Amino acid sequence: MQHDGDHNMYYTTDYSTPIGRLTLAADKHGDAITGAWFDGQKYFGGTSGQDLVAKKDLEVFDDAKSWLDRYFGGERPSPDELPLAPCGSDFRQEVWKLLCEIPYGRVTTYGELAAETARRLGRERMSAQAIGGAVGHNPISVIIPCHRVIGADGSMTGYAGGIGLKEWLLSHEGAIR
Repeated sequence: MQHDGDHNMYYTTDYSTPIGRLTLAADKHGDAITGAWFDGQKYFGGTSGQDLVAKKDLEVFDDAKSWLDRYFGGERPSPDELPLAPCGSDFRQEVWKLLCEIPYGRVTTYGELAAETARRLGRERMSAQAIGGAVGHNPISVIIPCHRVIGADGSMTGYAGGIGLKEWLLSHEGAIR
């Protein structure tokens, strides 16, 4: 996961999904996906202070669009097929890695994620609220599947793109009827 302190410039392009427009972002070298946001999404564009420059002709965007075509076409591409470089703390990186391990058609809860994160980080416990913050700030929607995390009671709580999008994605994956 890269982090350089000089100039935060990112390339962007748009992708049309059956549930709205997704803006894809890549790092300034054009070799990794750093963001994927639905229009109007909470935390759109990640942290402020970044220059976003539209650029269509990047191989990493072609790869991401092909991945998304397959996903929305009913296939089950794996997040590790794409070079991903979400920007965030070590703790958030750990949570986002765990999200990538949740299989299609399955959901997990914030509590289960908290227990597993604590285990991996060698801590006794971890708050579900801390996990919720990391999940909610996942900058790469759909590809890093934060939509697969639900409340302990099965509720569709807390999706930055909105509950309707979360329900659509889970229904598309066969996790809910």
